[in-house]
Amino acid sequence: MSPVPQAILQALNLHTDSTTCALDSSGLSSGFTNTGALHVKIAHENGTQAEHKYFIKTSQNGSAAAEMFHGEYESLNAIAQIVPGFCPRALAWGPLDKKNGYFLATEFLDLGGSVDRGSGDETNHSRLAYRLGELHSTPAPVDAQTGRRRYGFPVPTFCGDTRQSNTFYDSWAEFYARERLLTILASSEKRNGRDEGLRELVERTAHTVVPRLLGNDHLGYNSRGEGEGIQPVVVHGDLWSGNTDRGSIVGNGREEAVGDVVYDPSACYAHSEFELGIMHMFGGFGARFFNEYHLLVPKTEPVEEYDDRVLLYELYHHLNHHAIFGGGYRSGAMSIMQKLLRKYSDMR
Repeated sequence: MSPVPQAILQALNLHTDSTTCALDSSGLSSGFTNTGALHVKIAHENGTQAEHKYFIKTSQNGSAAAEMFHGEYESLNAIAQIVPGFCPRALAWGPLDKKNGYFLATEFLDLGGSVDRGSGDETNHSRLAYRLGELHSTPAPVDAQTGRRRYGFPVPTFCGDTRQSNTFYDSWAEFYARERLLTILASSEKRNGRDEGLRELVERTAHTVVPRLLGNDHLGYNSRGEGEGIQPVVVHGDLWSGNTDRGSIVGNGREEAVGDVVYDPSACYAHSEFELGIMHMFGGFGARFFNEYHLLVPKTEPVEEYDDRVLLYELYHHLNHHAIFGGGYRSGAMSIMQKLLRKYSDMR
């Protein structure tokens, strides 16, 4: 057990004269931050005590940590606002000390059990397919300045340790080309050096394949031109099998029912199928899950291009992993782009 920084207690409105608390970091880990469970015993006037639990992340990584925690704070609450109990709510974030430290405090998830990847029980609203389908069926909020639903997010987010700026666009194709493909190319070159072969294919894909598959007058319409286009929804943004589990939110004076939950989001307002790229890339979500999910969120028109769109969305995560780790992810990205360019580069 470790002492709890005063900044965290103050942000959570926990008064040290009426609580006993400790920060337990045993059994918890994270690739980019320090994590722990905050146990707080709150004394009542009748002499009884109630224990509350919180999940705490801390980092001494200065402005990068500030942006990362702010992005996760907004991401968690964007998801929890639409599907309560699907992820912990973020409660506070801010400076930890005078040494460039920052913290994030959230509700505590009690994890355990196996994720329901597709039960076939349409009445089971706690399962992953239903909760994700509900998230992806709810339109993103209207932008206060423009009165439109736009693609992007109010703050930068991080996918792994890759910063995503999330500038707002009215066009999903423009957002995906500029804020995902071209931005991750720049990040990769900053870390790994300029790669002319990779750059050529990313630029061709962004300028040719993306408008062909994701263009405003195309995506959301069938071969007869019938449809209503698409609208942005909240996506988790980094939903591989390691960021989902079965559990419930506990220790905060209330307790959610046990169900499939997600965490460590990198949210934005996007086309719902963008979520599926990383889910296909790393597996763990079988055919039964996707069949059940698509009963709730039908494949976007043109349905015949669905597989190519998911592959295009998977491309971003290959590029991101290449930027972070280097190695074999480059070949996966090159293969995807070559396949899509052969099919769509002459079909403008």
